Amino acid sequence: MVKQTIQIFARVKPPARKHQLGIYSIDEDEKLTPSLEIILPHDLADGFVNNKRESYKFKFQRIFDQDAKQEIVFEHIAKPVAESVLAGYNSTIFAYGQTGSGKTFTITGGAERYSDRGIIPRTLSYIFEQLQKDSSKIYTTHISYLEIYNECGYDLLDPRHEASRLEASRLEDLPKVTILEDPDQNIHLKNLSLHQATTEEEALNLLFLGDTNRMIAETPMNQASTRSHCIFTVHLSSKEPGSATVRHAKLHLVDLAGSERVAKTGVGGQLLTEAKYINLSLHYLEQVIIALSEKHRSHIPYRNSMMTSVLRDSLGGNCMTTMIATLSLEKRNIDESISTCRFAQRVALIKNEAVLNEEIDPRLMILRLQKEIQELKDELAMVTGEQRTEALTEAELLQLEKLITSFLEDQDPEGRLEVGADMRKIHHCFHYLKKLLKDSKVPEKSPVSEIQSQNCQEPPKEEDYKRLQDILKQRDNEINILVNMLKKEKKKTQDALQFGSVDRGETRLPHSSPFPLGSREDSQKTLWSSAPTRAPDFSSSGCRTSLLHNKTGIRGQCF
Repeated sequence: MVKQTIQIFARVKPPARKHQLGIYSIDEDEKLTPSLEIILPHDLADGFVNNKRESYKFKFQRIFDQDAKQEIVFEHIAKPVAESVLAGYNSTIFAYGQTGSGKTFTITGGAERYSDRGIIPRTLSYIFEQLQKDSSKIYTTHISYLEIYNECGYDLLDPRHEASRLEASRLEDLPKVTILEDPDQNIHLKNLSLHQATTEEEALNLLFLGDTNRMIAETPMNQASTRSHCIFTVHLSSKEPGSATVRHAKLHLVDLAGSERVAKTGVGGQLLTEAKYINLSLHYLEQVIIALSEKHRSHIPYRNSMMTSVLRDSLGGNCMTTMIATLSLEKRNIDESISTCRFAQRVALIKNEAVLNEEIDPRLMILRLQKEIQELKDELAMVTGEQRTEALTEAELLQLEKLITSFLEDQDPEGRLEVGADMRKIHHCFHYLKKLLKDSKVPEKSPVSEIQSQNCQEPPKEEDYKRLQDILKQRDNEINILVNMLKKEKKKTQDALQFGSVDRGETRLPHSSPFPLGSREDSQKTLWSSAPTRAPDFSSSGCRTSLLHNKTGIRGQCF
């Protein structure tokens, strides 16, 4: 909860005459609150004895002089308000002042130059820029544009509301926006449309469409005077993915119609009727402000006018409100400017309590409650022993198979398969797991199949052939050497047998002979077993078996 008073700012309109006498001064001391002093020179027509006040001093949060640019006004007033809306707080900016003092120029802007854009288009640009930067939340933006003309509400974004309909009689054919109040005293506007805007361009198009439908007339004080109060509202909703909590915030950007003194302007006819309704609604607004500023006031007259009913939250409610007092400090408008400053001082006494607007998404809440009800029913059926005979639907079976698949793919050793207390689902899960276990079993491969698979591999490359041929040549040389050694040893053995003596019926060989007496084949086998060999690694070759056969055949030919 944020408690703060309504922030008030002042903006001085450049005078129509360049050489205007200094009738005001601005004191912007850094240590003190900025103040505006309005000086009233003595008028000789009032006589020599004149006891009127010569100066009036008013304090504001900031005062924008005649040379203040639109960008500076936005940075100091609207940008902090837009940040509050993005954070989830309701906010309001409204401009108040006499007719022709620059309210519409400050709120909407001028149409001649791009740099003359007002608070509304700059705020929309800033909000959508921030939404694009923040990807951690899902945002939804809706726009509404309400016009209060002669105490009747109209939707400026209504397709039937064409720009050419400027006469009051034509407006009577359009549906009027009416106020409905719920038991919690929340205001709801009937026949006011909400248009979703996903981009800045769509929001600006809605703004321009509403501006073309506003009631504008030429008066002695202003060539293009707005004859109605307009409330441009941005509804912003944000939600984090997977969360059931939704934040709602709304931003009211209000362009009030200017008050005017009929005796000074001398208007009549339709302009006079419009001026009466404008002054009456501003009078009711001032009554609400006075009531809110007084302590121990039990009744606040919000229902006196439609404008105060719509802005109930903005005035002393759940909202962070900012007021811009537009001043036309010319000599002929001094009284109206002093009245505007006095109104601003009373507004500054009002304290609002802004609350973060969070709520649970009703759709997610319904789904959660339905799931909880089903779980309770399953648990009750298990406790009471009630058996369900109806078969599971295809959707339920598919959902169970998806749960089992995700459970098997989960790497968490403590993961659980939650299917509820329904025995039908539990039995189906066991059957499905058994089926998966049978399908996953693969018969072991036999050695014959392994040899066949090795033979079916790709043939070795040319480098492998050369290496194997060199190894075979080396083995052939070794075999020839061993054969020659065998022949020599055989000859020595035969010679020894001829001249040796027989001891106890056994033939003893000479100690120099490394081979025992036996047949030729036994000697050869002994020699083969004792001969050192270096077996090459044929695991990388696909023709290992064929080479071994070839090698064995060569050995057989040698014997």
